[in-house]
Amino acid sequence: MASSRRWRVAATAVIAAAMLANAAFAQTWSSCNPLYTTTCPANTALGMNVDVEFTNGAVNSFVASGGIPTYGADGATFTVAKSGDAPQLTSVFYIMFGRVEVTMKSAPGAGIVSSLVLQSDDLDEIDMEWLGADSTEVQTNYFGKGQTGSFNRGQFNPAANNQGQFIKYTIDWTADRIMWYVDGTAVRTLTFNDAAGQYPQTPMQIKFGAWSGGDPSNPSGTIEWARGPTDYSKGPFSMSVKSVVVSDYSTGKSYTYGDTSGTWQSIKSDGGTINGNLGKAGSVTVTASASAVTSLSPSIPAGGIGRGSNSATLTQTGWPWVATGTPSNGGSTIPSGWVMTPEGKIVPASSSIVKPPQLILLLIGSVVLGLFAVGWC
Repeated sequence: MASSRRWRVAATAVIAAAMLANAAFAQTWSSCNPLYTTTCPANTALGMNVDVEFTNGAVNSFVASGGIPTYGADGATFTVAKSGDAPQLTSVFYIMFGRVEVTMKSAPGAGIVSSLVLQSDDLDEIDMEWLGADSTEVQTNYFGKGQTGSFNRGQFNPAANNQGQFIKYTIDWTADRIMWYVDGTAVRTLTFNDAAGQYPQTPMQIKFGAWSGGDPSNPSGTIEWARGPTDYSKGPFSMSVKSVVVSDYSTGKSYTYGDTSGTWQSIKSDGGTINGNLGKAGSVTVTASASAVTSLSPSIPAGGIGRGSNSATLTQTGWPWVATGTPSNGGSTIPSGWVMTPEGKIVPASSSIVKPPQLILLLIGSVVLGLFAVGWC
């Protein structure tokens, strides 16, 4: 009898672990900067528009690192409770020019930073960041090719009550200009010429999450910028993202760097066209334009989501899905025979006939647990 109970407990544990396997991500690290080599792996292209509602739960086209967000009525919630917490989600796909719309509520707390970052393998970057010490502003910023020697590109722009309500923030990025919006109000425009040689123009991954810029272990400049230090006894501190809408202004299966110049004209699309979706993804609903910049910002760390944060990709080695993170290298992320839906879910191409393996396992697990319950096993 005792032996039977042990078998039941062990079998139940195996099934529970298998059910949770899709949420357990193995992290590995590598780097490949296309400014220095032409052998970097291709970046998997989004090549379409996706509308992800995190109120419906997690999707496998965004991979967690630094901590796992929770899901509920407020969507994906990223919580910083202690030193080292930096939960974030990173897209497994890249966009080559495009638009990102995030409906979110930022985290409160001195030194706490909520971040939305677009970043490429050669370290082009477009940011929006919210400091928990001030609920009236959002910081907009950009970097070209990882050049962080001078910190004169950041601005603080108006974003009233950003901790108390959900607001839609938009980054609209083309070959000619970048525009940042707060609930339809254009708060900043950067033209290609204004960037003085540091204009972001290579395929970007999307990542967002919360972290503690005010952690005592950070450099003093970062703590000062984040308006820390962070007092964790006043937490936990949470940022919530209800939805993300992403439009890739290019089409195709993957993007590669044709040379080491880092220019957008050198980017090649496999099976599509750079700017092939431009003008076909609708337009931003604009309600107003901000009259002036609130202020310039002091020294700002690049990357936006804390030390040790990483881009993440999704690969399939048999089953189950295994997430592998890489700091500056996307690699191939959607296995052959799988596709992405407009809801941002990666499913088998024949998903109407073949169920995803996770669902099959859940069904098997439910049957086996039922047999245990009635004493048949």
